[in-house]
Amino acid sequence: MAQISKNARTASATQRFFCSCGGEVKMKTIFSGGKIRNVAECEKCKRQERRPRDFK
Repeated sequence: MAQISKNARTASATQRFFCSCGGEVKMKTIFSGGKIRNVAECEKCKRQERRPRDFK
């Protein structure tokens, strides 16, 4: 029986981050100052951080 290649395997594990206020953290792309920045923003309290793990 043929083996499946490592690139053909699908591992769809989505990580979900939550803020201390209880809201879910979503990644957003913002264009400011002529640059594109990716920021993580809490949907509930609108707090912004660079990475989702900074909400701990």
